[in-house]
Amino acid sequence: MLRRSFLASAAAALASRHIPRSALGAPAGKLNRIGIELYAVRNAMKANPEGTLEALANIGYTDVELLWSFKNFGQSIKQVKASLKATGLKAPSAHMAPETILTEWEQRCAEAKELGMTYLTAPSLPNEANRSIEAVKLWATRFNNAGEVARRFGLWIALHNEPNHEKPIMGQKPMEVFLAETDPKLVRFQLDVGNMLMGGGDPLDFLQRHRDRCWSFHLKNVVADRTKDTELAKGVFDLKAFLAAVPELDKKPCFVEQEGSGDELASARENYAYLRGLSW
Repeated sequence: MLRRSFLASAAAALASRHIPRSALGAPAGKLNRIGIELYAVRNAMKANPEGTLEALANIGYTDVELLWSFKNFGQSIKQVKASLKATGLKAPSAHMAPETILTEWEQRCAEAKELGMTYLTAPSLPNEANRSIEAVKLWATRFNNAGEVARRFGLWIALHNEPNHEKPIMGQKPMEVFLAETDPKLVRFQLDVGNMLMGGGDPLDFLQRHRDRCWSFHLKNVVADRTKDTELAKGVFDLKAFLAAVPELDKKPCFVEQEGSGDELASARENYAYLRGLSW
């Protein structure tokens, strides 16, 4: 009798994995915070940084990812802090040149902490890492060292993927090598869904194999031939299924990044509305 009860319970539990949460009476999953990478609105930011941040907040965005390499469009740390406070936006992350970790790294970490950040993220590795696995390993060591410093400030260093990272070097994919060579206690990863698709990769497969390393995301969708990005609702990738597969999603910043929009703020508005309407 006990064995039959156990098997029945196990079968029910297994079946429930394939039933929508809402059908089980559980609350539907959703993105409670929606961010945008400021590169997606770079022209608007160059023209009017304060006004653009206000516009993004009015659309409904809760978070922005700053661009450290651009000195955040001419704003000082003090000005950035004031703009964020005025709009109510949070900046949990910034993109920075990877070389930043080699010079004045502690100062950059101190500035990031002042702005309330959690992540300093390199969008890519230097060009040398596109040609040599040994260069990838060298930069992995440098990220481990920088990660030790970042953790002292309560921060994380992370790496973001570009399409070319799907191209093997001597039979090995650079990001797979980088993750194998870095310490999960020091270095995290930002998965750009669209970039991986444009490079020929499978973001869902990557997430399933590296779910313990992926702690923030660029939400980007692509056209059918994967040659460019487009508005999230118009792309071919199932972002809903992807987000539903991310464990502890509320702890992981998600940033819209559409790089090729003809009207940056219009696309930002459309992309926000799409994500706000998703549930699973």
